[in-house]
Amino acid sequence: MLVADSVGIALMVVLETLTPAERLAFVMHDLFAIPFDEIAPVLGRTYASTRQLASRARRRVNGAAPPPDTDPTRRREIVDAFLTASRGGDFDALLAVLDPDVVARSDGGRQRPGLVRRGAADVASQAITFARSAQTGQAVLVNDAPGMVAVADGRVVSVMAFTIQGGRITAIDILNDPGRLARIDPSVLGG
Repeated sequence: MLVADSVGIALMVVLETLTPAERLAFVMHDLFAIPFDEIAPVLGRTYASTRQLASRARRRVNGAAPPPDTDPTRRREIVDAFLTASRGGDFDALLAVLDPDVVARSDGGRQRPGLVRRGAADVASQAITFARSAQTGQAVLVNDAPGMVAVADGRVVSVMAFTIQGGRITAIDILNDPGRLARIDPSVLGG
C-alpha cells in the first residue's frame, strides 16, 4: 500500500506539471481508453491536436523529471539566491534560479484556496509580491529538501519546500494552512 501511495503521489505531481488540456487528453485516452474523436469535442480541438496534446503529455509523464540535485551545499546556495532575490525584489535574479517550467503549489487548507502557478515569470512575480515572508524566512530542511520557514509575531506563517534539478528550482511547495502551521513550534527553529 505504501508503494501504491507513493506512486499515486508521484503521478499527481507529474500531472500537475501538464496544462489542463494535456492532462485531460492524457487521462481520458491513456488511463480510460476513450478515443481521441470523443475527447476532441470536449476540448474544443481537432482530432489531430487532441492526439498531439496526449502525446506531449505522455512524453512528459514517461520522461518525468530528472532526479533532484543532491549536493546539499549547492541546493542551499540556490535557495539562498532565491531568498535574496525575493527580498530585494530582483525579478531577473529570480528568473536565473527558477526553471522556465517551475511549478509553485500552495496549500492554504480549508480557509484559503490552494493555488498552482506555472512558469518562471509568474512564480517570480508572486515571490516578489510575498517578499515580506522572505524577509522573516530562514533556510531549513523540509522532509530532506531545502526549504524556508517564515515566522511573524511568534508564529509560523508559511513553510516552503524547494525541488532543485539541474541547478534550478523546478518546484516550490508552500504550506500556509493556519491550522497545520499552528502545530509547529517556532522555538525549535533556533532563529
